Amino acid sequence: MECVPYPHGMEDLPEIGHRATVLVNTHQGETRHEGRVLPPAAPRHLTLKLDNGYNVSVRHEDVVSVEDHGRVEPTTTASGETATPDAGLPRVRIVHTGGTIASKVDYASGAVVARSEPEELIASIPELAQLAALDAVKVGNMFSDDIRPQHWNLMAEAVAAAFEDGCRGVVIAHGTDTLHYTSAALNFIFGGQGDRLPGPIVLVGSQRSSDRGSTDATENLLAAVHWAAWGPTPTGHAGDNAVVVMHEGQSDGTLSVHSGLGVRKLHSSRRDAFQPVNAEPLATVALSPGGPEHRLSPDYEAVQGAANPRPVATKVHGFEPGQRIGHFVAGPWLHGEHVEAVIASGVQGLVIHGTGLGHLPIEDAMGDAPENTVLWRTLTRCMNRQLPVVVVNQCIHGPVDMNVYAKGRQQRSLGVLGHGMNATPEAISVKLHWVLSQAMDVAEAMEKNLCGEHRENLRR
Repeated sequence: MECVPYPHGMEDLPEIGHRATVLVNTHQGETRHEGRVLPPAAPRHLTLKLDNGYNVSVRHEDVVSVEDHGRVEPTTTASGETATPDAGLPRVRIVHTGGTIASKVDYASGAVVARSEPEELIASIPELAQLAALDAVKVGNMFSDDIRPQHWNLMAEAVAAAFEDGCRGVVIAHGTDTLHYTSAALNFIFGGQGDRLPGPIVLVGSQRSSDRGSTDATENLLAAVHWAAWGPTPTGHAGDNAVVVMHEGQSDGTLSVHSGLGVRKLHSSRRDAFQPVNAEPLATVALSPGGPEHRLSPDYEAVQGAANPRPVATKVHGFEPGQRIGHFVAGPWLHGEHVEAVIASGVQGLVIHGTGLGHLPIEDAMGDAPENTVLWRTLTRCMNRQLPVVVVNQCIHGPVDMNVYAKGRQQRSLGVLGHGMNATPEAISVKLHWVLSQAMDVAEAMEKNLCGEHRENLRR
């Protein structure tokens, strides 16, 4: 243990991974920080991971002294290598794709950039070593708005490889903006054919980058690894092959475990941005000094007790990246010629976000909206071309019910799909793409509850 006075050169800084105590000059006098040394958040800064999970960065010129306590053993060494203090812990693989959870602030520009490595992410949270024997692989380093179906396939292959290697669960570090698309995709890949996984996939992200004081990355990742290592075996019936773990509320301490087919990002910046749609969380994970503990919801506990065992998935039923799905929003600006233009681009299916119970502007009751009649004729031509048209609910919550109003019945008689569906718009869109990729009967498959996308008990 050595106490080094400042100012000094860069050679006097404790190494990354060491534990250090730093005395810093501030406007309110000297302040002492103690924690693990991380890669610096900016040039000529010293960054520490504090014991409370937050990070702090201080300028070299503000440091009075540094006490170096030596190296803290990392939880992993190199990608794919396991280094854990307890070989009896369940094996969990972290699949790194990027996103805010794996990002840092570029203090020169003020922007968040995707540049963290999986080992760096794991090593920054020493408590993870007490939950599981961890290793990591990297399939990308991108923000989630850049993710396409081909990337879902890459993640699925990484998941399959992890279970073949004997892992108990898989955590996918992912950007939040399209995380719920990916969670839906992985549920269909591993459960759409009536199968299940031997352990859970847990998708996790963060709303604040890991080097911010307000980061939610630490707690999210702790809860995600806990569920992957110690959560129940997926049934495949409840959208639980791939779940989403994020903050339950704005405060620390409690995380929600959501069905990957029943959750949506409903806020752009809050920690509790992910909320269930027509569902309740499968479970909660409480973080305490004694370690994480999970509690199943009564509904999910009942599913766990009653579900007939599905066979374990032996094949990756992936997506055909060449499939194209056209998306439209029903309302004053939906026109038949726009739909025709998209059809001409070669799409294999259409998804229309309908109003209310799933309605489209197809009637000209006043005789002054001929564009509605044009749209009706366009949809008729879609049916003649055997081009599937699926209506989802732009209200987000509640089912599509085309039996209530005459217009809805007219849509059903034409062949428009979607009646009775209560999954998220994203889950239904992903399902349509997956069903087309598997060359299934679209009308039949879309009505079926393949792996928990349609729920009998809607959230009121």
